[in-house]
Amino acid sequence: MTVPQDILNDLIGQLKTLAKTETIVGNPFTVGEFTVLPISRVSLGVGAGGGSGAKKGDTGEGGGGGGGIRISPVALLAVRGSEIQVHPLGRVAAVSHTFERVPELAEKAMEKFLDSWMARKKKETE
Repeated sequence: MTVPQDILNDLIGQLKTLAKTETIVGNPFTVGEFTVLPISRVSLGVGAGGGSGAKKGDTGEGGGGGGGIRISPVALLAVRGSEIQVHPLGRVAAVSHTFERVPELAEKAMEKFLDSWMARKKKETE
């Protein structure tokens, strides 16, 4: 194997140990009656390069590489008996929360519209 291949294999091996199932589905913990499991998204990136050359009778080779891992919590899974609830975190939670509130917000908007309309009608009749 060449130096870049060795470096790349080493990097991938190290990152694979970090990105195991236990990283995605975290260790469960208990909160009251619930058993909670953290769920994460794991992203990996790897790059490597190398080369060899000769100049005036001297030869050489070299290589380098790098990699990274990002672990982002995305949800909590709450289990109680046969009941399972998913609680999204981050952006997903914000969008979910917004959609949950749409009926409440629509009702408030309609109330304000009707109050304004009634006030205008009252002024017109006075």
